[in-house]
Amino acid sequence: MAFIALDVGNTRLKWAMYDEPHPRAQLLAQGAVFLENIDKLAENDWRVLPVAQRMLGCIVAGEAVRRRVEEQLELWDLTPHWVVSSAKEAGLVNGYDHPSRLGADRWVAMVGALAHMRAQTVAGAARPMVVVMVGTAVTVEAISAEGVFLGGLILPGHGIMLRALESGTAGLRVPTGEVREFPTNTSDALTSGGTFAIAGAVERMVQHVRAHCHAEPLCYMTGGAGWKMAPSMSVSCELIDSLIFDGLREIVAQRLAAVEAS
Repeated sequence: MAFIALDVGNTRLKWAMYDEPHPRAQLLAQGAVFLENIDKLAENDWRVLPVAQRMLGCIVAGEAVRRRVEEQLELWDLTPHWVVSSAKEAGLVNGYDHPSRLGADRWVAMVGALAHMRAQTVAGAARPMVVVMVGTAVTVEAISAEGVFLGGLILPGHGIMLRALESGTAGLRVPTGEVREFPTNTSDALTSGGTFAIAGAVERMVQHVRAHCHAEPLCYMTGGAGWKMAPSMSVSCELIDSLIFDGLREIVAQRLAAVEAS
């Protein structure tokens, strides 16, 4: 039963196909396209794949993009299913003031992180977590060892920071620079400033979780720009590119198990 998982962000659609809807399923194929190229998926990337029999995705890009994606899924004549944040799912408890308003990508990534933590601590005590997603925006989430989402931060990603400076500062243009401890040119100063702003937010959240939970948190990082941030982190973070797909597989497996048990 081939299963396709979709992560539709503000810039790109990422997909992964597995041989079954299960956390330990074998990856068959994966890819990513910019949103403007969604309409070619069925005739290009997806045409050579096995027939998908089940789909689950998370989307933050809006209703119009969702409809375009679903048109491409007609290739397999399956029913699309999209994750909506809820009070509880796959062992994760939602501490948001209004649980349904939490971004689906944040929710799914935290489900994936919880599964990773439990797998890593199976022989010992569970650990609290900080989950960092670095994309168009950056989110920094706090989760207790018991699987309760405590709250999180949202801040602009590199691109938004730099465009804001360019539009709001006379004469400033934003070429690509390098991350330096002591930048001596404007390009490096801008790149380093954005990078250390994100790193500082993560470090502060780690401090908060450590104090609140009285334990050292595990830190997981994901997102399209995670690899750029990883070398500049002041706290130890495990880079997991597949965190959202891991979360989607956890959710679909537990939903199927619940249906079978009912």
